[in-house]
This record gives sequence, structure tokens and C-alpha cells, in this order.
Amino acid sequence: MPTDHSQNTSQDTHFGFRTVPLAEKQALVDDVFHTVARRYDLMNDLMSAGLHRAWKDVLVTAVNPPKSDRPFHLLDVAGGTGDISFRTVEAGGAGTRSTVCDINTDMLEVGRERAYARGLDDVVEFIEGNAESLPFPDRTFDAYTIAFGIRNVPRIEAALAEAYRVLKPGSRFLCLEFSTVDIPGLDRIYDLYSFNVIPRIGSMVAGDAEAYRYLVESIRKFPKPKTFARMIEAAGFRRVDVRMMSGGIVALHSGWRL
Repeated sequence: MPTDHSQNTSQDTHFGFRTVPLAEKQALVDDVFHTVARRYDLMNDLMSAGLHRAWKDVLVTAVNPPKSDRPFHLLDVAGGTGDISFRTVEAGGAGTRSTVCDINTDMLEVGRERAYARGLDDVVEFIEGNAESLPFPDRTFDAYTIAFGIRNVPRIEAALAEAYRVLKPGSRFLCLEFSTVDIPGLDRIYDLYSFNVIPRIGSMVAGDAEAYRYLVESIRKFPKPKTFARMIEAAGFRRVDVRMMSGGIVALHSGWRL
């Protein structure tokens, strides 16, 4: 993707800090998540020092599923292991359902196993699909979430357009993603931890330092908050907002389909 993160008109994009052909990025990302699927929660613990659990609680609070029996259908994209979906259906009433859509079969398998173990396989379904071309009709869902996944999408603009398409009018888009640390001093500590500690731990725990190195690099290549907010608006969303958390380590982006 071009460095200004505008619409990609070239045939190259980034995979971490590497420049790769656009057509090859998805397969490279799939290889990473094939490697980490069984250790996905551990991966997020390592990359966030465990804070991802609190950030996800903030996301689910923003989804605000109804406590009543009123039907409410969440689409959780790139949420293969089901973490956001489980939290949402547990927070909502009897009418709350969630569909997980992920392109990676290994992640989906982990999610299905977890749903069955939790007794949630009747309210959370898992479907293989691409964020850039969702296999759902227009105006289907009451909310769309994507947590720590959109930076891995080769064509972010296409994913945002699809999010807008499948949401009902009056529904909300919510994106939780690592962002830009904005506290002097913390930024240097965060970089040191990210580039030196996380790959080493990834090597020891998961046997794959490169997968973790890519995940760290991909954060640095993601658009800055204001740039990403403009991309969300360009997709058609209104009342676009960004909430920075933990000194800018992560941001919750949101917009409404009005």
C-alpha cells in the first residue's frame, strides 16, 4: 500500500517492512496465522502485556448488545478464535447471535472447538470468507467488529466498503487495532519491547520468531489514526470517532451507517 495509505493503485503492498506483490500478501498472512492459530490468545498477551482483554471489554461495551430477547446479529470479521463473539453473546440477551467470518481455516477450527466447549455453538457460527468480499447479503447485520485484524487485510478500503455494505442502516462499525504510541518515553520503551522482546518470546513459546516479527512490523505500517478515520469516512460511515487507549498502544475506531 502506498505510504500515504490512499487507494492502492500499484501492484505492490507491504508485508511488515517488506514490499511484496499485492497478490501474494494474503497467502503470506495466512501462513502467519496458520503458525499462531493455537497460540492466538498467547500471541495477544505477548503483544499487549495482557491488556488486550481489557481493550476487548471496551469493544464489547461499545457493541452494546441488547439485554432483551430482541434479535441482534453481530458480524465479527477476522475473529477466527471467537473471542469477541463469545464476549458479545454472553453480554447480550437471548436474541444475540454472532457470525465469525475469517479467511484462515486453522483459526476457524480453533474457534469452533472453543464454541463447542463453551456451549455457544448454537449462537456463534463460523464461516470462511474474505473481508474484502464478504459472503453475505446487503444490510444483514446490526454491528460489525474487527479486532486486531484489519491491518492484515491487503486492501483495507475494500474491507471498509464491504463492512458498510453488509450493515443495516443505523448500525455501527467498530475496529480495535494497535495504533501509534503518543507518550514521549513510552514510545521508545514500546519499540524496544516490540522489536527485541516479542520475537524472542515468540521463538521460545511458538517456535516462530518471524511470525511475531511480522505482527510487530505490521502495526508500524498501519495508517495513523486520523488517516484511518478519513478512510472510514470515505467508505460512507458517519459520526466517525477514535478512542485512544493505553497511551496510544491501541485505538478503538468507530463509525455509523446512517
